[in-house]
Amino acid sequence: MTWTIRRRFERSGLAAIEAGEGAQIVLLHGVGLRAEAWNRQIDALSGQYHVIALDMPGHGGSAVRQNMTGVSDYGDAVLAAFEGPALIVGHSMGAMIALDLAARAPQRVQGVVALNAIFERSSAAAEAVQNRAAELDGVTVADPTGALDRWFGPEMSDDREACRDWLCSVTPSGYKAAYTVFAHDPGPRRAALSALECPALFLTGALEPNSTPAMSEAMAALTPKGRAMIVPDAAHMMPMTHPEEVNRALLEFATEVLS
Repeated sequence: MTWTIRRRFERSGLAAIEAGEGAQIVLLHGVGLRAEAWNRQIDALSGQYHVIALDMPGHGGSAVRQNMTGVSDYGDAVLAAFEGPALIVGHSMGAMIALDLAARAPQRVQGVVALNAIFERSSAAAEAVQNRAAELDGVTVADPTGALDRWFGPEMSDDREACRDWLCSVTPSGYKAAYTVFAHDPGPRRAALSALECPALFLTGALEPNSTPAMSEAMAALTPKGRAMIVPDAAHMMPMTHPEEVNRALLEFATEVLS
């Protein structure tokens, strides 16, 4: 697939790709990426729904914002960018934001899907990601090779090269702010998961070393209307690498919560 840049619309200071009509589905990407990371999901979902894929602050077409120091700051930016209830779908840090919204604004969230979400990292994993965050200076573009190797392995692919382009074009200060939040937040709290009112779907890849299957299964077990799905042979970037499985799960879940 050619990862072409799509037209943007402005939504309360955030840039957004929009497609389709009907009930709303809001898509939230991960650190260093942009709304085009959801290209295959936009195409699959927009035949039945109004899809809004947002660029997070400091990413894609969205300007850097000051004082973005916690997941809830990103969540507030998202809340201002859509009207009415919606299905919120997030990947990686976007999943953290989606779960934060489901906990803090239940009247705005009809359902939540968390793809490749972290939950209670081990001390070693937390130290590793926090060390990577500390190396960012917010001025120069970070070498994307380490992230790409973690996400895709060493093999070259169109997906990997698209992510390289996005990581190299993100605003360094916006990337540092988002990555620092991602590195220091442990993920959704147990009490928040236990209190979630909406249906929740937790997806990750069987080969995911960081946002592990055990994490998704634990979050689903804590959530009253939660369930987990593990995609075989997939790792961190499964919305791009395993779109058929991801799209099928999203369409089935959307039919359930938006009907």
